[in-house]
Amino acid sequence: MATRATIHPVVQRVTERIRSRSEQTRREYLDRISAAAADGPVRSGMPCSNLAHGFAACSGADRIAVRGETKPGVAIVSAYNDMLSAHQPYAEYPPQIKDAVREAGGVAQFAGGVPAMCDGITQGRAGMELSLFSRDVIAMATGVALSHEMFDGALLLGVCDKIVPGLLIGALAFGHLPTILVPAGPMASGLPNTEKSRIRQLFAEGKATREDLLEAESASYHSPGTCTFYGTANSNQLVVEVMGLHLPGSSFVAPGTPLRRALTEEASRRVVQLARGEDPAPIGRLLDERALVNGVVALLATGGSTNHTLHLPAIAAAAGIELTWDDFAELSAIVPSLSRVYPNGSADINHFAAAGGVQTLVGQLLDAGLLHPDVHTVAGFGLDHYRKQPFLEDGELVWRDAPAESLDPDVLRGVQDPFAPDGGLRVLRGNLGSSVIKVSAVKPENRVVTAPARVFDDQHDFTALFRSGELDQDVVVVIRNQGPQANGMPELHGLTPSLGVLMDRGHQVALVTDGRMSGASGKIPAAIQLTPEATAGGPLARVRDGDMIRLDAEQGTLEVLVGDEDFAAREPARGAPATQHGTGRELFAAFRRSVGRADQGASVFAPQQRTGAPSDLPV
Repeated sequence: MATRATIHPVVQRVTERIRSRSEQTRREYLDRISAAAADGPVRSGMPCSNLAHGFAACSGADRIAVRGETKPGVAIVSAYNDMLSAHQPYAEYPPQIKDAVREAGGVAQFAGGVPAMCDGITQGRAGMELSLFSRDVIAMATGVALSHEMFDGALLLGVCDKIVPGLLIGALAFGHLPTILVPAGPMASGLPNTEKSRIRQLFAEGKATREDLLEAESASYHSPGTCTFYGTANSNQLVVEVMGLHLPGSSFVAPGTPLRRALTEEASRRVVQLARGEDPAPIGRLLDERALVNGVVALLATGGSTNHTLHLPAIAAAAGIELTWDDFAELSAIVPSLSRVYPNGSADINHFAAAGGVQTLVGQLLDAGLLHPDVHTVAGFGLDHYRKQPFLEDGELVWRDAPAESLDPDVLRGVQDPFAPDGGLRVLRGNLGSSVIKVSAVKPENRVVTAPARVFDDQHDFTALFRSGELDQDVVVVIRNQGPQANGMPELHGLTPSLGVLMDRGHQVALVTDGRMSGASGKIPAAIQLTPEATAGGPLARVRDGDMIRLDAEQGTLEVLVGDEDFAAREPARGAPATQHGTGRELFAAFRRSVGRADQGASVFAPQQRTGAPSDLPV
C-alpha cells in the first residue's frame, strides 16, 4: 500500500460542500434504508402464501433453500438481449451466478429483466427520443424486480449508456441491499477509430459510398462486447469501478474468457458474503459523497462521456445527495487529463487496459490526493483494493498490484506528466444559459469560436443545408428544441462528420444545442445540454440566423452578442412542433411533461426548479 496522500484541498472542499447542501436529504434517505433493513433473510417474515409463490418455480436445492428461510437470497437483474453486442454475453451469466451463489451458501433467482436500447442503432432516428427516458424506465423496472422482498442482495447486469445509471437509480431505492454491478467486457479491437472517423467524413462529403461506410462500421463493431471507443458505455464501467461498485479490475476483461467467468463467479460469492453481514456494505451507504466525488474525478481525468453530467446528478439524487455542474467545474480545474482514448485520441479501451487501465489510474490519482481513499467498496474498506488487477493462477482468481506507472504513455500518463493540466469536461455560462462542453478531444486552437448563428429546430434540416453547400463558412450551428421537455433530449452525434468537414475546410465551427451529444463527442467544440431549454422559454428560443455567438471554452463562457434589451424584447420562437407519436414516442408524454432540468439530471424522479408550464408543452 502506498503512503497515504493528503486530500487535495479542492477535492475536500467540493466534497464538504456536497455533504453540507445534502445534509437533510441524505439523512432522510439513510433513515429510510435503515428502516427497510432486516435481520436475517427478509423473506423469513413473509406470510406462507406469499412465500410459497416465491419458490413455486424453484426445484432441488434452491427450493429447499428458499423455503428454509435461512440462506440469503440474491436477485439477478439483467439487461440481457441478444441484439446488442454489449449485452449479448449476459445470456450465459444466470446459470453461472446461480451455481456460484449456491456454492457460497445462498440462493439466486432471476428477479427481472430491464430494457436496453442502443444509441448507436437509434442515432439520428426517432427512437433516440426514447433513449434518455429509458434510463428512468430501467430504474422503475429494477424497482419492480426488487419489490418482491425476497432478496438480501442483488447483482446488476448491465453495461451501456442509460442502462447502468438506471440500474443504479433503481437499486438505490433498495439501498439497504448490498449490490454489485457485474460487467460483460469490451469486444476485441477492430478497425482503428481514426480510420472509421475518416470514412465517416468522406461519406458526409459524398466521397465514399454507403457500402464503404457499412464496411468500415461493421469492421469497428464486429463481435459480442462493448464498443471499444471511450463513450458512455465504457465511461460507465470506469466510473462505477472507481466508485467501488465493481470488483477491482473487472471493467475491461473481454467476454467469453476464463478470467471474465471467474470474476462473475467471484462477484456472486462476494454478494453472499455481504448479504450475510460479514463486511456490511449496503449500496445506499457505500454510495456516499466521497464515492460520488471519486467517480467525477475519474470521469474528468479520462475525458469521459458528457452524458455523465446528467447521469451522476440523477444517481446522486437517488441517494439523497445533490451533485451540481458547479461541482464538476471546480473539480475539472484541478484534475489533470491522464488518458487519450478515442475520441480523445486514437487508442481504444483495450489499449487503455493494456497500459495499466483503471488500476494504474486509481493509483496515480490516490497518490496525488485526488481520490478519497477512505471509502467502503464492494471489495472491502478502502480504495486501495482498486490498485490491484485480477489474474488466474492455476485456475484460481488472485489479485496482484498493478503497475504504478503507465505501460504506454501515449495512452495513459501519470499525474506528474499529464496530457493536460485540467479535466476533459467544462461548464459554459452566459446569456444563453448553462451548458456542458467536452474539450479533451478539441484542439486548443479550436476552443474559442466567434461566428454567425444558423438556427435549426431539427438536425435533419441542418444535414440538408450542409449537403446543399450553403454552410461552407464560419458558423455556429444552433440546434434547439432538443431538450428533455421538447423531445426527450436525443443525442446529435450524427452531426459530427458534417461539422468536421466544415472545420477541416478551415472554418470556425461550433455547435450549440439543448440536446445531447454522444459519449463519443469529437473534435468540434459543442456546447450541449443547454439549460433552460428552448421549449421551456430558454434564451436559445430568441436566437436568430446571423446573430454572432461567442463560445469560449477557455474562459467558460457562451454568449450571443446582442444587446441585452434588444435580446430580451424578442418574441421567443416556438419552432416547428415536435412529432410526439410513432416509434413509441406517444408512450412518453407523461415523461416529457414531468422531466426536470438537464443540470439536475433530466430526471422524472426529481424535477425541481422546472421551467415552463407543462400545459404549454406539446404532447
